[in-house]
Amino acid sequence: MLVQRHLFVAAATTLALSLCGATANAADIFTLKSTTFEDGKMMPKKVANSQANAPTNPNCVGDNVSPQLSWTGVPDGTKSFVLTMFDPEGRAPSGVSHWVAYGIPASVTGFAEGETSKDSDKYVGGKSLFNVGSYRGPCTPPNTTPHHYTFTLIATDFDPKELPPGLPRDELIAKFGPPPAHVKGTTGLVGLFVNPWHN
Repeated sequence: MLVQRHLFVAAATTLALSLCGATANAADIFTLKSTTFEDGKMMPKKVANSQANAPTNPNCVGDNVSPQLSWTGVPDGTKSFVLTMFDPEGRAPSGVSHWVAYGIPASVTGFAEGETSKDSDKYVGGKSLFNVGSYRGPCTPPNTTPHHYTFTLIATDFDPKELPPGLPRDELIAKFGPPPAHVKGTTGLVGLFVNPWHN
């Protein structure tokens, strides 16, 4: 009976240690999160682009408040990050590039809500479809299914000052060269938006 008890305790200890190891490994996965919205869920109305930025587009119904974003589990060898927001359903078949940012130092672990609605020294602004380097939110057309606004974060070995400002999304991608050149890891997050807006 004593031997069986010892065997049970040993087995339980081994299982606990293996579970702890699995948890530790999971915590190290490169992950992008937001407190503004849940992955795969509807984003709040405030993140949509505003009439102030696009006075001729009635589909811009928000306040252009950029979502809070944060990341963990940064891959070894990361020198900077690239962060883009893309609507694959917008203006098909090309899609809509809403935000292109890069040169984000490896020491940066996220952006507060509203922080990237304007230029910042924490990132280098590229060029979106709207010809700006800061965040521009959805202007989803009415009477469609929700669009999938995809935030992609890439850990790179580019020096934060290596790439020039003003690169459109396609030109930025070309700077990487053949995969997996310059890429240390990637993660993403999808927010939905639809007009008329609803939860």
